Amino acid sequence: MTLTLRSTNSFLKGLRSFKTSEEFPNLVRIARIRPSYRVRAISSLQAEHFTPEKMVLEGRCSDKWEKLHELTGHHHTNASKVPVFVMLPLDTISTGGSLNKPRAMNASLMALKTAGVEGVMVDAWWGLVEKDGPLNYNWDGYVELVQMVQRHGLKLQVVMSFHQCGGNVGDSCSIPLPPWVLEEIDNNPDLVYTDKSGRRNPEYISLGCDSLPVLKGRTPIQVYSDYMRSFREKFKDYLGKVIVEIQVGMGPCGELRYPSYPESNGTWRFPGIGEFQCYDKYMKASLQAAAEACGQQEWGRNGPHDSGQYHQYPEDTGFFRREGTWKTPYGQFFLEWYSAKLIEHGESILGAAHGIFKETGAKLSGKVAGIHWHYKTRSHAAELTAGYYNTRDRNGYLPIARMFAKYEVVLNFTCMEMKDGEQPDHANCSPEGLVQQVKLATQTAGAELAGENALERYDASAFGQVLATSKSQTGSRLSAFTYLRMNKRLFEGDNWRHLVEFVKSMSEGGQNERQSTKDLSRTGLYVGFLKEKSIQKNEHALV
Repeated sequence: MTLTLRSTNSFLKGLRSFKTSEEFPNLVRIARIRPSYRVRAISSLQAEHFTPEKMVLEGRCSDKWEKLHELTGHHHTNASKVPVFVMLPLDTISTGGSLNKPRAMNASLMALKTAGVEGVMVDAWWGLVEKDGPLNYNWDGYVELVQMVQRHGLKLQVVMSFHQCGGNVGDSCSIPLPPWVLEEIDNNPDLVYTDKSGRRNPEYISLGCDSLPVLKGRTPIQVYSDYMRSFREKFKDYLGKVIVEIQVGMGPCGELRYPSYPESNGTWRFPGIGEFQCYDKYMKASLQAAAEACGQQEWGRNGPHDSGQYHQYPEDTGFFRREGTWKTPYGQFFLEWYSAKLIEHGESILGAAHGIFKETGAKLSGKVAGIHWHYKTRSHAAELTAGYYNTRDRNGYLPIARMFAKYEVVLNFTCMEMKDGEQPDHANCSPEGLVQQVKLATQTAGAELAGENALERYDASAFGQVLATSKSQTGSRLSAFTYLRMNKRLFEGDNWRHLVEFVKSMSEGGQNERQSTKDLSRTGLYVGFLKEKSIQKNEHALV
């Protein structure tokens, strides 16, 4: 049984110049069938039993828990369009700097256009663009991609990816930091984040040295700024027209956070609390200075001694347990310093980006991680180690949202597809509660909110959850949604149909809770399984 794609002659006409399907082993073919599955936008908080398929993580979290960050406000109907973008593969640009599989990419973009998506997102990897030496930039592969996106009438979100690819959830390839940067790290290991055991993390340069000329005479902020200026000059004719958004990377996975839960080599596993990342010499010097400034020199000697290890739970530690050290004057001092350093880092990068791109017509955005495990506990330990000072008694996302609003930056938040009932009880998760808190924080701060799914999901339940989230209950709707990620599974039968229906519903502002079984994209495209013998010679594979 083979997945095929058929459509009108006009669609296939554009594919006839392609070679055989063997050239595109990872894509689908389209056939005209009648879709029969519906996506419903329904919150799991409203309908617990809406589960079209069994999830890997089962079991509903207990309803008997303290209400955290209770949100007020009435339901507000919003019929505005929520544009949908699709993330391109991590290796869209090859290690040599060229566009990977351009013919397959061309066909994929053609299919996405017919599905009604607004555009696509791509990572502009620091480790690829500036790998040949300081200030030596190679944008060639990205130029080819931008022009291809333009030809299909799509828009592009570009991520300034100053982090390493590899070692985290969904990382399918390895793209380290530029070789000349790695040489500097070899000479000075304190340039990267370090935990209390001395374990170094090469994913991202430590924010402790943001203002120090440690990278061949330039500071990290200067290096990031020069990179963004080079991008602006190279693509000035496309900014605000084809390239409509620049997402500025500010940490591991491009997120504004510390690398407190690294998965490489089994260092961390879900739902561990993670560890503080403040033990390189630059962070330690900052901590010492902060302690001396408040007259408590002993507080600056080191990070918390009782904060546990990566795999532990809050109640296993002296710091994070219910009435732990996090509530003491010392704990509050440390968490204030740790989180303030992260916000200061975000201010430095976003301030620079705002100055560089303010006249281009392109939006700026930044990503904040959806750390939903242990959200139902008092201390919110996993959020604290990542740098978000968010507890039962303190809203840690409002200061971040205000910083984003200051520079007119869209706050892009993950885990929009997750439901509380899909999570294991022992992890004390509440992705839905977390999303609602962040929505309220952006509304209060006057910042735009956009969303992503944290994990690869193709089922109607996940799409329905995003639809429900996109509708404003607090006065803050999503300004855009970026779907993770384009790959061969996306183009398979029900997966493709769900995406098409989802995009249609989002174009209606997330209001279409029960979608039609007809061709919602009005393209004549339907996806399904057909026997191999029925495939016509003029059908061509997509990415």
